[in-house]
Amino acid sequence: MKRPRPTAGLRHVALHARHFDATLAFYRDVMGMAIEWQPDADNCYLTSGTDNLALHRAEGSPDATGQRLDHIGFLVDRMDDVDDWHAFLSGHGVPILHAPKTHRDGARSCYCTDPEGTTVQIIYHPPLSRE
Repeated sequence: MKRPRPTAGLRHVALHARHFDATLAFYRDVMGMAIEWQPDADNCYLTSGTDNLALHRAEGSPDATGQRLDHIGFLVDRMDDVDDWHAFLSGHGVPILHAPKTHRDGARSCYCTDPEGTTVQIIYHPPLSRE
């Protein structure tokens, strides 16, 4: 069977959030995403302009058999942007997992966590960044 045409890329992520209000505030106020649609108090859809992040209120503990997510990444256009984001996030008391690092492929990234414990990557990736 022939492979279909390539996808247009990963542009949507959905997260269950036990700490819904704090998680929404992180992506809106710290990461700068805009609310695209909030149909009710338990669901919110945010965007950076070319993507969509859905937050859904979760009650109780996560199910041990549920999906696990390694990380989500926010692309930046310049290598120096990674360091600027690292300083900004640190200044807002966001837990930093890994300080900025340049990788063998020329990419540069740092990692933090959101209020749910989801790992968030800030990445400059030359083939995708607009600089």
